[in-house]
Amino acid sequence: MASDQHIFGGPYIYIKRASNSIIVNNEELLERITINPKIMVGKPVIRGTRLTVEYILGLLAHGISMEAILEEYPGLAKDDIYASLLFASKSLQDASFVPLGAEAV
Repeated sequence: MASDQHIFGGPYIYIKRASNSIIVNNEELLERITINPKIMVGKPVIRGTRLTVEYILGLLAHGISMEAILEEYPGLAKDDIYASLLFASKSLQDASFVPLGAEAV
């Protein structure tokens, strides 16, 4: 199975799939992520589920393939996983990091 290719930039993500190409609006993807203090203590989750963005990222970080995640959670779509990645990316955009032992500038 051919993997998807992504080009992130501006307000859109270009997804090139083996059979076709689509351009997805970032806002449309991010609508798949919701934050509600009554669900999973306010952690960002995939809309309509109790699956946190953190959990999905952890699965991917440990080498679990997107296909395996989708097989384990049939209610998920690839775009839910893309939305989790985009949410994490956007969350880090404005963050600043200071190495341990260094002074903040």
